[in-house]
Amino acid sequence: MLAGVVLLGGLLPGCSRFRVEHHETVYVAVRQMYLHDRVAAVSNRVGEVTNGQALEVLEHGRRFLKVKTQKNEVGWIEEHAVIDSAAYNSFTQLAQQHKSDPVVATAVVRDDVFLHVSPGRATQRFFLLPANAKVQLLARASVAKTATGAKPVHDSIAASTPAARQATAGKPLAPPAPVKIAEPVAKPSSGAEPGAAEEPVMEDWWLVRDAQSRMGWLLAGRMDVDVPDTVAQYAEGQRIVGAYVLTTIRDNESNAPNHDVPEYVMLLEPPKNGLPYDFDQVRVFTWSVKRHRYETAFRLHPIQGFLPVTINTVPVKGGSAPGFSFLLANGGNVSVDAVTGITRPASPRTLNYEMIDTYVKRIGADLAPIPAMHGADEKKDAKAGKKPGKKKSK
Repeated sequence: MLAGVVLLGGLLPGCSRFRVEHHETVYVAVRQMYLHDRVAAVSNRVGEVTNGQALEVLEHGRRFLKVKTQKNEVGWIEEHAVIDSAAYNSFTQLAQQHKSDPVVATAVVRDDVFLHVSPGRATQRFFLLPANAKVQLLARASVAKTATGAKPVHDSIAASTPAARQATAGKPLAPPAPVKIAEPVAKPSSGAEPGAAEEPVMEDWWLVRDAQSRMGWLLAGRMDVDVPDTVAQYAEGQRIVGAYVLTTIRDNESNAPNHDVPEYVMLLEPPKNGLPYDFDQVRVFTWSVKRHRYETAFRLHPIQGFLPVTINTVPVKGGSAPGFSFLLANGGNVSVDAVTGITRPASPRTLNYEMIDTYVKRIGADLAPIPAMHGADEKKDAKAGKKPGKKKSK
């Protein structure tokens, strides 16, 4: 019995070696920052960390964290410069949810910019994209503009107490407050009552994916849609949503690679944010071998069109022809996601077209009339608003 007690006593201390230690991890959410050996007015730099880098938390201070890098550099960093695992996981979940989404267009980032976990300036941001980085556009959303200096709603690393941080560790972030696209309202006349509600200022955001498969929401005004200058010059003051190569034509006098000039399907929209559709105009640009310039072969306007646009080939007599299709709102009925602000057609129609030489023809099962965005009532009101001409005096 004595031997058993001695053996048990020898095993108990050894059990501590099998305990699983919990290591809290945070991620650098700024461009770069130095680690310091102590929290004081005068301190020494002990290492440098960059955006996206993982750090192990060793100790919590009042507004600082003592962390260790993968190079075993130990130092202090400000809490606001990092995000916790919950915020990091929210970006991972976002990428997982939209990994199969079709790419509707490509764009180039104008300057260094952060990706957000959801549309809105006050939402949590993390990944930093460098200027001139190319991104894939997946979905567009419109939300009300918020103050630039607003505190991120998902900045959970800045919880006031260690207990609050521990309670939220490993849990997914709560979705942002529901934001809906504002319904168009008429501007108040000069005799309107004071204090009447004004239409909120809207902003367009795009869900994007970069070359490293990092995903997040980016303000539309911080990037330019990747469109060749040869056709971008024909935008006529409208905003280009995308330009897609429909086919190519050979022109031995052109400067195109191998003298194969691309012909495009271009989507455009008015230069205004918060519109309840992705585009309102479709144009097809074909290349004139005789004049060596682009010409408009097809134009459809105004409509309530939605992405994505599909480029394909369709069978025709004697072979095949280039074709394209896009979505159309049925009777103007659209739905708005209360969380993201993404607008989609409630019961979409798919319109199909083919192009033979320079002739674009509508094909497919849906050949019903295409409703224009401006209804009869609006046209009637517009006519009623015209000032009558002056009567001639007798």
